[in-house]
Amino acid sequence: MENKRTCLYDKHVALGALISPFGGFDMPIQYTSIIDEHNAVREHCGVFDVSHMGEVRIKGRDAERYVNHIFTNDITGAPDGKIFYGMMCYENGGTVDDMLVYRMGENDFFLVINAANIEKDVAWMQAHLDGYDLTFDHCSDYYGQIAVQGPEAEAVMEEVLGIACSELTFYTVKTIETDGETVIVSRTGYTGEDGFEVYGSHDFIRRQWDLLIESGRCKPCGLGCRDTLRFEVGLPLYGDELSEDISPVMAGLSMFCKLDKPEFIGREALLRQKTEGVDRRLVGIELQDRAIPRHGYAVLSDGVNVGEVTTGYNSISTGKSVCMALVDSAHAKLGTPLEIQIRKKTFPGTVVKKRFYDKHYKK
Repeated sequence: MENKRTCLYDKHVALGALISPFGGFDMPIQYTSIIDEHNAVREHCGVFDVSHMGEVRIKGRDAERYVNHIFTNDITGAPDGKIFYGMMCYENGGTVDDMLVYRMGENDFFLVINAANIEKDVAWMQAHLDGYDLTFDHCSDYYGQIAVQGPEAEAVMEEVLGIACSELTFYTVKTIETDGETVIVSRTGYTGEDGFEVYGSHDFIRRQWDLLIESGRCKPCGLGCRDTLRFEVGLPLYGDELSEDISPVMAGLSMFCKLDKPEFIGREALLRQKTEGVDRRLVGIELQDRAIPRHGYAVLSDGVNVGEVTTGYNSISTGKSVCMALVDSAHAKLGTPLEIQIRKKTFPGTVVKKRFYDKHYKK
């Protein structure tokens, strides 16, 4: 099956991007270099094409009750414009997907899901619609999306795109009427820096991209540095740090599972995991050496396999060789010595916090 292409695909090709498959789409991995693009976001401003993400709009009398039923976080009575991060879980506590829920208005929610999971997520959500009075609009094909990220993002949004956004605080959203359409603007992102995500029609997103690139104030960034940026601040990637086999509790994301709210799918299993403990936990590991731990590499304790690396890099912002790894819970305590097997050699490391670099969000 051929990969899909976003509305910005031809723009990436024109800029000489390295294109590679991701989540069923042909996506830009880098334009100049991952290090250049990573540093641009940490120090100035970068723009990402995230039009491959999926969107679902849920409206109607039972919209809040339904979203609360499929979502681990608690959206009850939240003010309009508030955004929540959380998961959808199977009955056994495994993760269907992690996602953002935007409260657009009373009985009106906008859900953003991962590209690789769109079909699976939509089918799963639709399978749980019975008994709810609402409309379910799978609108992924309508929306294009860009993410403008970095310490200069607010100035670039206002001065280059003419989108007023300084009043938005972290994890809030608003809609604006512009060019004859309704555009969604949120102060969110996946980089650990301040930034915004803009959702609109394909034509609108193409125009915004052109303005940003022509301004010279915002560097085009690929999925390569999107991964290095999110990894450094401990943000999970579905398929690596969360999956059907990795629950939010195992991934250290219990704070986004409100176990005191009424029944939601997976609640009993997550409550049991929280109470009784889990066999494996996600940890950070810092290597003493500069060798780079990669996804799938074995984690050892005194030569015995106790887990595997989920994501690993030589961190661009800190210069340290670090990774996230899923390990047996007996070896998950901070300060525990472990080794990573890289080809035929093993390299000593220590369990550390999963956030290797401090986030810089606007409060």
